[in-house]
Amino acid sequence: MSELTHLDKEGRASMVDVGHKDVTTRQAVAEGSVYMSPETLAAIRDGAVPKGDVLSSARIAGIMAAKRTPELIPLCHPLPLTKIAIDFEIDEDKSRVVIAATVRCKGQTGVEMEALTAVSVAALTIYDMAKALEKTMSIGQVQLLQKRGGKSGDWQRSHPTSHKGNDAP
Repeated sequence: MSELTHLDKEGRASMVDVGHKDVTTRQAVAEGSVYMSPETLAAIRDGAVPKGDVLSSARIAGIMAAKRTPELIPLCHPLPLTKIAIDFEIDEDKSRVVIAATVRCKGQTGVEMEALTAVSVAALTIYDMAKALEKTMSIGQVQLLQKRGGKSGDWQRSHPTSHKGNDAP
Protein backbone atom coordinates (compact mmCIF):
# COMPACT_ATOMS: atom_id res chain seq x y z
CA MET A 1 0.00 0.00 0.00
CA SER A 2 1.27 3.46 -0.87
CA GLU A 3 1.92 6.12 1.73
CA LEU A 4 -1.16 8.06 2.83
CA THR A 5 -0.89 11.54 1.32
CA HIS A 6 -3.21 13.41 3.67
CA LEU A 7 -1.32 12.53 6.86
CA ASP A 8 1.91 14.08 8.09
CA LYS A 9 4.74 12.11 9.75
CA GLU A 10 2.90 12.23 13.08
CA GLY A 11 -0.34 10.93 11.57
CA ARG A 12 -2.15 14.28 11.65
CA ALA A 13 -4.38 15.48 8.84
CA SER A 14 -2.45 17.57 6.35
CA MET A 15 -3.22 19.22 3.03
CA VAL A 16 -1.15 17.73 0.20
CA ASP A 17 1.49 20.09 -1.21
CA VAL A 18 0.84 20.32 -4.96
CA GLY A 19 3.22 23.23 -5.50
CA HIS A 20 5.69 21.08 -7.41
CA LYS A 21 3.11 19.85 -9.91
CA ASP A 22 2.74 21.34 -13.38
CA VAL A 23 -0.31 23.43 -14.17
CA THR A 24 -2.35 21.46 -16.68
CA THR A 25 -5.92 21.38 -17.90
CA ARG A 26 -7.90 19.08 -15.62
CA GLN A 27 -11.42 17.81 -16.23
CA ALA A 28 -13.75 15.44 -14.42
CA VAL A 29 -17.19 14.10 -15.25
CA ALA A 30 -19.45 12.64 -12.56
CA GLU A 31 -22.97 11.29 -12.63
CA GLY A 32 -25.77 10.38 -10.25
CA SER A 33 -29.50 9.65 -10.25
CA VAL A 34 -32.62 10.58 -8.33
CA TYR A 35 -35.24 7.81 -8.48
CA MET A 36 -38.91 8.64 -8.03
CA SER A 37 -42.43 7.68 -9.00
CA PRO A 38 -43.54 8.24 -12.59
CA GLU A 39 -45.96 10.91 -11.33
CA THR A 40 -43.21 12.92 -9.62
CA LEU A 41 -40.95 12.55 -12.66
CA ALA A 42 -43.76 13.85 -14.89
CA ALA A 43 -44.30 16.85 -12.60
CA ILE A 44 -40.59 17.70 -12.78
CA ARG A 45 -40.53 17.21 -16.56
CA ASP A 46 -43.65 19.33 -17.05
CA GLY A 47 -42.65 22.12 -14.66
CA ALA A 48 -45.60 21.35 -12.39
CA VAL A 49 -43.78 21.13 -9.03
CA PRO A 50 -45.24 23.67 -6.54
CA LYS A 51 -41.80 24.98 -5.47
CA GLY A 52 -40.89 25.96 -9.04
CA ASP A 53 -38.48 24.90 -11.76
CA VAL A 54 -36.72 21.93 -10.18
CA LEU A 55 -33.99 21.39 -12.78
CA SER A 56 -33.03 25.08 -13.04
CA SER A 57 -32.71 25.25 -9.27
CA ALA A 58 -30.70 22.01 -9.19
CA ARG A 59 -28.38 23.30 -11.94
CA ILE A 60 -27.62 26.48 -10.01
CA ALA A 61 -27.13 24.51 -6.77
CA GLY A 62 -24.72 22.09 -8.49
CA ILE A 63 -22.67 24.96 -9.95
CA MET A 64 -22.52 26.72 -6.58
CA ALA A 65 -21.54 23.47 -4.84
CA ALA A 66 -18.65 22.81 -7.24
CA LYS A 67 -17.33 26.30 -6.54
CA ARG A 68 -17.55 25.75 -2.78
CA THR A 69 -16.12 22.22 -2.59
CA PRO A 70 -13.02 23.27 -0.58
CA GLU A 71 -15.37 24.64 2.09
CA LEU A 72 -17.28 21.35 2.27
CA ILE A 73 -14.65 18.62 1.85
CA PRO A 74 -11.72 18.77 4.27
CA LEU A 75 -8.27 19.21 2.71
CA CYS A 76 -9.54 19.98 -0.82
CA HIS A 77 -7.57 22.69 -2.58
CA PRO A 78 -9.37 25.81 -3.79
CA LEU A 79 -9.14 25.73 -7.59
CA PRO A 80 -9.65 28.29 -10.36
CA LEU A 81 -12.55 26.51 -12.07
CA THR A 82 -12.97 27.44 -15.73
CA LYS A 83 -16.08 25.39 -16.54
CA ILE A 84 -18.95 23.85 -14.61
CA ALA A 85 -21.76 22.25 -16.61
CA ILE A 86 -24.70 20.43 -15.07
CA ASP A 87 -26.90 18.41 -17.41
CA PHE A 88 -30.05 16.39 -16.77
CA GLU A 89 -31.73 13.50 -18.50
CA ILE A 90 -35.30 12.49 -17.75
CA ASP A 91 -35.20 8.67 -17.89
CA GLU A 92 -38.82 7.58 -17.98
CA ASP A 93 -37.94 3.88 -18.35
CA LYS A 94 -36.28 3.86 -14.91
CA SER A 95 -38.33 6.73 -13.49
CA ARG A 96 -35.38 8.91 -12.59
CA VAL A 97 -33.50 12.10 -13.30
CA VAL A 98 -29.88 11.44 -14.31
CA ILE A 99 -27.50 14.25 -13.37
CA ALA A 100 -24.13 14.75 -15.09
CA ALA A 101 -21.54 17.32 -13.99
CA THR A 102 -18.49 18.33 -16.00
CA VAL A 103 -15.90 20.46 -14.22
CA ARG A 104 -12.68 21.88 -15.70
CA CYS A 105 -9.75 23.98 -14.50
CA LYS A 106 -6.13 24.79 -15.25
CA GLY A 107 -4.41 23.79 -12.07
CA GLN A 108 -2.04 21.57 -10.15
CA THR A 109 -4.61 19.07 -8.89
CA GLY A 110 -7.75 17.47 -10.25
CA VAL A 111 -11.43 18.42 -10.09
CA GLU A 112 -12.96 15.04 -9.28
CA MET A 113 -14.30 16.17 -5.92
CA GLU A 114 -15.85 19.26 -7.47
CA ALA A 115 -17.73 17.16 -10.06
CA LEU A 116 -18.92 14.66 -7.44
CA THR A 117 -20.00 17.45 -5.09
CA ALA A 118 -21.90 19.18 -7.89
CA VAL A 119 -23.84 16.00 -8.69
CA SER A 120 -24.58 15.31 -5.03
CA VAL A 121 -25.91 18.79 -4.27
CA ALA A 122 -27.94 18.90 -7.50
CA ALA A 123 -29.52 15.58 -6.47
CA LEU A 124 -30.28 16.87 -2.98
CA THR A 125 -31.87 19.96 -4.51
CA ILE A 126 -34.12 17.84 -6.72
CA TYR A 127 -35.18 15.92 -3.62
CA ASP A 128 -35.81 19.12 -1.67
CA MET A 129 -37.83 20.75 -4.45
CA ALA A 130 -40.03 17.67 -5.01
CA LYS A 131 -40.32 16.20 -1.50
CA ALA A 132 -43.82 17.65 -1.06
CA LEU A 133 -44.89 15.36 -3.91
CA GLU A 134 -42.93 12.31 -2.79
CA LYS A 135 -40.82 11.58 0.26
CA THR A 136 -39.75 8.13 -0.98
CA MET A 137 -37.40 9.41 -3.70
CA SER A 138 -33.89 7.97 -3.51
CA ILE A 139 -30.49 9.22 -4.61
CA GLY A 140 -27.95 6.77 -6.00
CA GLN A 141 -25.11 5.84 -8.28
CA VAL A 142 -23.06 8.98 -7.63
CA GLN A 143 -19.80 8.12 -9.35
CA LEU A 144 -16.86 9.49 -11.25
CA LEU A 145 -17.13 8.62 -14.95
CA GLN A 146 -13.85 10.11 -16.20
CA LYS A 147 -10.97 12.40 -15.42
CA ARG A 148 -8.45 14.02 -17.70
CA GLY A 149 -5.11 15.67 -17.13
CA GLY A 150 -2.43 15.60 -14.50
CA LYS A 151 0.47 13.29 -13.79
CA SER A 152 -1.67 10.15 -13.64
CA GLY A 153 -3.18 10.91 -17.05
CA ASP A 154 -6.63 10.16 -18.33
CA TRP A 155 -9.00 7.67 -16.71
CA GLN A 156 -12.45 6.46 -17.68
CA ARG A 157 -14.76 4.09 -15.83
CA SER A 158 -14.80 0.90 -17.87
CA HIS A 159 -18.26 -0.25 -16.77
CA PRO A 160 -20.28 2.75 -15.60
CA THR A 161 -23.56 2.06 -13.87
CA SER A 162 -24.98 4.98 -15.79
CA HIS A 163 -28.33 5.58 -17.40
CA LYS A 164 -27.30 3.09 -20.07
CA GLY A 165 -26.79 0.30 -17.53
CA ASN A 166 -28.99 -1.68 -15.17
CA ASP A 167 -28.53 0.17 -11.90
CA ALA A 168 -31.88 0.62 -10.23
CA PRO A 169 -31.60 0.76 -6.44
